[in-house]
Amino acid sequence: MDGSLLAAVAGLAIITLLALRVPVAFALLAVAIVGLFLLGAGRMGGFNPDFGWRSTVSMLARDPYSFVASFSLMTIPMFLLMGNFAFHAGATSDAFRTARVWLSALPGGLALASVAACAMFAAISGSSLATAAAMGRIAVPEMLRHGYAPSLATGAVAAGGTLGALIPPSILIIIYGIFAEQSIGRLLIGGIGPGLLTALTYMIYIVLRVWMNPALAPRADEHFTWGARLRSLSGTWQFLVIFTVVIGFIYTGVTTPTEAAAVGAISVLALGALRRRLVLNNSWSAVRETVVQTAMIFAIAVASKVLVAFVAFTGVSADLANWAGSIEGERIYVMLLICAIYVLLGMFMEPIGILLLTLPLVVPIVSALGYDLIWFGILLVKLLEVGMITPPVGLNVFVLNAAISNQVKLEDIFRGIGGFLIADVVTIALMVAIPDVVLLLPRLMF
Repeated sequence: MDGSLLAAVAGLAIITLLALRVPVAFALLAVAIVGLFLLGAGRMGGFNPDFGWRSTVSMLARDPYSFVASFSLMTIPMFLLMGNFAFHAGATSDAFRTARVWLSALPGGLALASVAACAMFAAISGSSLATAAAMGRIAVPEMLRHGYAPSLATGAVAAGGTLGALIPPSILIIIYGIFAEQSIGRLLIGGIGPGLLTALTYMIYIVLRVWMNPALAPRADEHFTWGARLRSLSGTWQFLVIFTVVIGFIYTGVTTPTEAAAVGAISVLALGALRRRLVLNNSWSAVRETVVQTAMIFAIAVASKVLVAFVAFTGVSADLANWAGSIEGERIYVMLLICAIYVLLGMFMEPIGILLLTLPLVVPIVSALGYDLIWFGILLVKLLEVGMITPPVGLNVFVLNAAISNQVKLEDIFRGIGGFLIADVVTIALMVAIPDVVLLLPRLMF
């Protein structure tokens, strides 16, 4: 069978299996194995099933293990462990309390505090779903108690949760770096600018929205002295110092990202133990959650690695790269089409699956078009996070709704997301128009 035709059939098969709710890892692995078998069986002319199975089994016995045993991939469980330790040590409540004390006097102060707290927790989490769920349990009930409109209260947290995938550490950024063969350190540093820009545009939107309609967010009666504000930092400054040290190690090249992640995990554990917030029970819970999350991510990653090998053997990646390199005129239109496809996919699928399913095809195209793959990686993560809050699926919205025990209707949460999506469009436009939003810090590294 022609390689391009086989690749197209494989793509349709994957989409069909995912639509039937087959787990992503099993769907990708099953299609990849069948595809490798068919390619191997037909390689010598005619159809030789014995050669097809031997070549497929040989690849399965070698590539998945060598991939999982990669030192770079160990960054993922280390950062996951750091985030889980931080959560069980009360970092989410500390972050929200500090942000609330400093921002409550502004229009929509509690919503602003929610976004700021999401940004702080994102600095030690790495997951948008974890950030949205953790902050939702704390911030949304507090805003509802103060009379905030449910749409604004939940929209701020659902959108703020997306910062977990942009501000380093970020699991999505690490996975992209491994599969696109780009520097994980430069990618993590590259996420800082867009992450802070996203938080800023969200906060500007909240202020403008509340200024236009003060009924959405009644002014708080609380007044905090400068002494109270400084004392509020006691719960967060240690975690921010750990984040600064970890990112500083990566930025200066003192350690690899994996070593920096291990330092971060150990530091958060030690800090939590010293403050008597991490005891044997919740420390074990953090380790158990990390093992489960790592197993899920690695299963998808291994299946995707096998799929990458299959796609490479079909030759379709090289064909697409040649097509992209032959394009004359404005390459930006191809990039805009890629952006639209990712946002569309993000409405229906979880981001890790999208990332690993599409990278074998998209990375050669983007490279042939002449775009910087560090810049594209951060843009891609941003696009995936937009999909996380876009109806009809919007995983962040559903996770938040479950975290607050369905106190707010789903339609109200999606209604509150609208303005934040406009802020995301502004952020993406700035990233495309001014690539240095992403590339300035990576360019200055080492």
